[in-house]
Amino acid sequence: MEAREGGQLVLRNASMADGGEYTCRDATTGQILQRVHLKLGYPPDKPVIRCRSVSYAAINCTWHLERDPRLDTHFVSTYSCSITNIQLFSTDPYMLNVTAVNPLGTATSLSFIFLDQIIKPEPPEDVNISPIIKERKKLLLTWKPPSSWLLPEYFPLKYSVRYSADGHNSSRQMIRTTEETSFTLTGIRPGVIYRVQVAAKDALDNGKYSDWSLPASGMAWAPEGGI
Repeated sequence: MEAREGGQLVLRNASMADGGEYTCRDATTGQILQRVHLKLGYPPDKPVIRCRSVSYAAINCTWHLERDPRLDTHFVSTYSCSITNIQLFSTDPYMLNVTAVNPLGTATSLSFIFLDQIIKPEPPEDVNISPIIKERKKLLLTWKPPSSWLLPEYFPLKYSVRYSADGHNSSRQMIRTTEETSFTLTGIRPGVIYRVQVAAKDALDNGKYSDWSLPASGMAWAPEGGI
């Protein structure tokens, strides 16, 4: 820190600890002549961009800085957080340019987005498991496509089912490449509670599987008075 004539104060190699309020006082009276608040920070790093799509209707993107620049920073982008003018079946990527701007500089990230690579449905809904009358080793599993998945009749989903018996940590998993939203579990042990979850994926195998649905549980049919 160096004080110079003319009311100048020079900070060399300033660190974050040097931030705060600085005052200039009259040497005789101690009266405050000037007050300056010094706010230190960093130029922005390149924004980190993440994009996802839960259907073919829109792409939703977010971006952030991994390091806090400690200064007011705003972003300029070619799209808002949502891209809705989707061109179905196009092989061309969407280009998203995001620039972070603050008083110390700018930094830009460029992302090329392929919809078929980032598509990830939300989990199936209303998963239900129920006994089948007079079938002691079968359970009927039903579900609905996620409500956010638009036009399932044109963009069918395939489903993965996993289930486990109560008291067992291991689970079995089956891949269903079908548009059906029901499945019959066979080989069920009578008197045992089973827990089932379902995940969905684009039937053309684009993108990723959804997260697992909320679990449903049930027990196979048993005649009255015994298993």
